[in-house]
Amino acid sequence: MKRQPFILLTLLAIMTLTTPAIVSAQAPRGNSRDGSFFTPEALPYSVLHMREFMPTTNVPRNNDVPLTNFRYRLMEESIDRLLFTPIGSDTPISWKESLALNHTDGIIILHQGKIVYERYFGEMTPTSLHALMSVSKSFTGTLAETLVAEGLLDPTRKVAYYLPELAESGFGDATVRQVMDMTTAIRYSEEYTDPDAEVWGFSAAGNAMLVHPEGTPQGFHDYLATIQSNGIHGQQFGYRTVNTDVLGWIVERVGGAPLAEQLQSRIWGRMGMEQDAYYQVDATGTAFAGGGLNASLRDLARFGEMMRCRGRWHGRQIVPAEAVDDIRFGSDPAPFEASSYSKHLPGWSYRSMWWITNNPGGAFMARGVHGQAIYIDPMAEMVIVRNASHPQASNIHNDAISLPAYQAVADFLSGAR
Repeated sequence: MKRQPFILLTLLAIMTLTTPAIVSAQAPRGNSRDGSFFTPEALPYSVLHMREFMPTTNVPRNNDVPLTNFRYRLMEESIDRLLFTPIGSDTPISWKESLALNHTDGIIILHQGKIVYERYFGEMTPTSLHALMSVSKSFTGTLAETLVAEGLLDPTRKVAYYLPELAESGFGDATVRQVMDMTTAIRYSEEYTDPDAEVWGFSAAGNAMLVHPEGTPQGFHDYLATIQSNGIHGQQFGYRTVNTDVLGWIVERVGGAPLAEQLQSRIWGRMGMEQDAYYQVDATGTAFAGGGLNASLRDLARFGEMMRCRGRWHGRQIVPAEAVDDIRFGSDPAPFEASSYSKHLPGWSYRSMWWITNNPGGAFMARGVHGQAIYIDPMAEMVIVRNASHPQASNIHNDAISLPAYQAVADFLSGAR
């Protein structure tokens, strides 16, 4: 199958490593037809200008809800000087050095709800809308958990109960919970080095820039119906973006509105956000639930702080507390331990499109390729939000620095109360 250019190429694609550096404001531009907009050289520009490359749908802030401003208690110089040792290294580095090494575009640290650190690099500014990649998944999972808490969605039901269109697919006999936790057993590969991997079919189906021949999938939903089963559901975690797009479809069906509208009505429009957000969409207007959300750094910090506070934000319960608790405490470690991911992230688990560290601080996080992250440490009362344009997609290329860096800040803030 011929490889087709589309944003999904960024989800797990392996890109050529370049010299670590804070990005330049003069980053070159590519285009979406030949995929050059996601070369390492063009990436710093593309992640801030996705609307120039593909169709989108808006997630507007609500002008009737007053902007919720942050208070500041800056500790930037102290945090910049923090030292930690990257995983697999014997040489300590500073927090400030780590930002360049991981190609950071912007980063905010909250402690007890106040901004203690905020930096932007290259072309990124406080008003920039940055591509979130798979951090998008955690928004989809949070919406699904909200529907569960409200009694509208039963996670023990089979997918076919809500989506009869997928009854004959590999998802049909999986439970909604197995989709939410990515323990479905399906014949689907996201191995980008394999030209015959199923990811290329999904990519082509979702590419609104292509004319799709009659009889081929005409969008994300059409393609999901073609995926077949491969084993027994529930036994092993397998990180596959198509699970999130099935879940997004379920959220739309149960909630009775498109994904962007539900994110706006349930979360974005209720929080006093600073900027609109937007989703990339396929030719049918379906939002890319697994990786298409774009938003500003401060608004992501608002979302992260709300999740740290069990769904409360400025006196309002935005997400049901039981939904946040299920994300934090509801994961089964066995399927994750049975997967290859346990070698890189030992002791972790996965719940409702969130990564659960199971560390002493109870940290959980949203993760996206090229370095996107919302890292929440409840014990340290800390939220770290990062946007980046790392030239290599997989988080394995930045975790060795990022994870101990986050812990170093958590330890510092825990002593700064």
